[in-house]
Amino acid sequence: MDVITKDQFSELVKQYERLVYTVCFQLVRDASAAEDLTQETFLSAYLHRETIPKGYERQWLGRIAANKAKDHLQSAWNRRAVLSGEENPPVSLSPPAEEIALAREGADAIRSAVAALKEPYRPVCRLCLLEERTPEEAALALGRPLKTIHTQLARGKRLLRQQLERSEVHGHLPT
Repeated sequence: MDVITKDQFSELVKQYERLVYTVCFQLVRDASAAEDLTQETFLSAYLHRETIPKGYERQWLGRIAANKAKDHLQSAWNRRAVLSGEENPPVSLSPPAEEIALAREGADAIRSAVAALKEPYRPVCRLCLLEERTPEEAALALGRPLKTIHTQLARGKRLLRQQLERSEVHGHLPT
């Protein structure tokens, strides 16, 4: 198996950085932790780059990201249990069901929020955020100039952030 070069790995990071961050964020629901876990994922991937399965880079990185996030949740759960005064924190190899449910609920909220966007933002955000296509691919698919896609994506993200923050403040998720 060929070991990829630093330049090839840099391209891999550029291509899958958003995917890895999204996987981490959906599980941990904390932007700062998701950024740290994204870095840890790519560091681990770099250290084990000789094992990258050719043609399955996306799945491989997604699995590493999910495992890093699960490890983080498990350690965070144990720290909370110890700090709360429990003598024997729960011993589990997976995050608590509540954490998993919250991650799924968050992903559903994002999907719902994207579906609620108005034109022209909905198709751009669906392609780039949910289907993880590049802006170039979205421009081709939608027949729009790349600069327009970048603008609509930035505005769509801002609208999504506002919508999700409003729903958090009001204690409910968008439907």
